[in-house]
Amino acid sequence: MEGIEPAARLSAARRSADLRALEADPSVDLLVIGGGVTGAGVALDAASRGLRVALVEKHDLAFGTSRWSSKLVHGGLRYLASGAVGIAYESAVERDALIRSIAPHLTRPLPQVVPLLGDVSRRDAALTRVGFLAGDALRLAARTPSSELARSRRISPAEVIALAPTVRREGLRGGLLNWDGQLTDDARLTVGIARTAARHGAVILTHCAASQVTGTAATVTDELTGASFTLRARAVVNATGVWSGTVDPAVSLRPSRGTHLVLRQDVFGGLTAGLTVPVPNTFGRYVFALPQPDGRVYVGLTDEEADGPVPDVPTPSDDEIDFLLETVNLALGTPLTRDDVVGTFAGLRPLLDSGAGQTADVSRKHAVLTRGDGLVTVVGGKLTTYRRMAQDAVDAALAASGLSAGRCVTRTLPLVGAAPRAALQHIDAPERLVRAYGTEATAVVALGEADPTLATPVAPGTEITGAELAFGALVEGAITPADLLERRTRLSLIPELADDAAGAAAAALHHQ
Repeated sequence: MEGIEPAARLSAARRSADLRALEADPSVDLLVIGGGVTGAGVALDAASRGLRVALVEKHDLAFGTSRWSSKLVHGGLRYLASGAVGIAYESAVERDALIRSIAPHLTRPLPQVVPLLGDVSRRDAALTRVGFLAGDALRLAARTPSSELARSRRISPAEVIALAPTVRREGLRGGLLNWDGQLTDDARLTVGIARTAARHGAVILTHCAASQVTGTAATVTDELTGASFTLRARAVVNATGVWSGTVDPAVSLRPSRGTHLVLRQDVFGGLTAGLTVPVPNTFGRYVFALPQPDGRVYVGLTDEEADGPVPDVPTPSDDEIDFLLETVNLALGTPLTRDDVVGTFAGLRPLLDSGAGQTADVSRKHAVLTRGDGLVTVVGGKLTTYRRMAQDAVDAALAASGLSAGRCVTRTLPLVGAAPRAALQHIDAPERLVRAYGTEATAVVALGEADPTLATPVAPGTEITGAELAFGALVEGAITPADLLERRTRLSLIPELADDAAGAAAAALHHQ
C-alpha cells in the first residue's frame, strides 16, 4: 500500500478505531447522516473548511440512489427543454469541475448519437439539433474547452454505423452527434469523495445507524455489534436522500423510480457511443444505450411514480423493462428481447413534492431545508450537482449553528486518485484500472504482483481481479462481501457473476 496516504485509507480496523475514539469523546462540529454522494460531499466540504466532521451511514457508502444512476455527468441539456435554464447552467458548471478538476480519472467524454431514421421527422431532427447547439452554448458558458467536450455536429450514415454497429440501416439518413461526460462508476465516485473527506480529517462510519436525530445530536448504533452512544454536534445535516422523511417527518418527498437494463456488449456489436433514441410522442425524452466497463451496456431510463414505503433496494417493473426494450428497438436492426437482458437495476430520485402532475415534471433543483432546531436537510438535485448541493447544505448548517469555517474549496479540490488527464496516460497500469483508480492503479497492480492469486479474474466473464477486491477491503472501507460485490465493483449487476465471485469477496476481507 505504498503511495496510499494512511489518512485516505478506510478499512474495518480504522472504522473500529474511529468508533472507539468517538465513544470516548462524543462531540464534533458537524454530523452528516447518509453516505450517498451528497452526504459524502457534505463531509468533504465541511472537513476541507477545517471543521471536525463525522459521517454515519446505516448501510454502506453509495448504498442508495447514488449507485443507480446512468453513470453520466450531465451538462443540463435535458433541463433546457423544460425551460429550466438555471439548473441547466448549474449542471454544465458542475460537469466542468468534475471532468477537469475533481475527478478526471473517473470521467471521460462520451459521444452520444441520435440516429435520423424514418420515424424521426425533419422537424424533430431540427429541434434536436437546436437543442444540441444550446448544449454547445452551455459548454462555452461553463468554460469547458472543446478539447474536453467537442461541439455537436451532424454526421453521415457511415459514421453512425461506426459508433453504433447494430443500428437499423433502413431509412438511416445520418445522425446528430453530441458530447457529454461519463463516469466510470457512480459508486466509485462516492467512495472517492468519502476517502478524500477522510484525508481531510472526517470520520467515516459505515454500518452505523442514526436515530433520535435533532439539530445538535443523534444516537449512533453500530449495526455490527448493536452498541449505541449519543453523539453531540454543533450542526447536523440530513443527507439521507429518499429516506429524508424518516429522519425529519416534516420533509415531504415524491420519489421517482428510474430503471436500467444490463446487457452484454456483444448484442450491440461493440457500441462506442451513447445510442440516443427519442421516446415516441414526447419532446425531450430519450432512452439511452450506454457503453460501460467490463463489456456491458446499460439501457435506460424510466421516470415512474414510486408510491408506498421506500425499499432498501428498488426493483424494476415488468412494464418498465418492456418500455425500455420497445423504445431502444426502434433504432436497432435486430430487436433485443428479454433473453438478452442479463440484469436490471432501479433507483429512486429524492424529489421534493411540488404537486406537479407527473414525476417527470417535478423540478430537479435541489432544496436545503432548515428545521426550527437547526437540523438541515438537503434533497432533490442529481448526481452531477452533488458538490453544489453539499456546499449549500454546509452554508446552511453554518448559518443555523453559528459555527465559523473557511470558505468552500471543493470546486477545484481533486479527489484521491485524481490527476490531469495527460498525466493519467503515463501511469504504469492497465487502462481499465487507471479509469477506475487513477494514480492509485499502481497500488492495485502491486497487490497482484505480491500475491499472484489476486492477479487473475474473480469469475469467468469479467476482468475484475482479486486485487481489486482486496483494495476495496484495505483502502476503500468495504466491510462485507456485499460491499465489495455491489459497490466497490459492480459484479452484482449480473447475478451469475456475483455468485461466482462470492468466495473471492469473502477471501478479500481476510487480507486486512
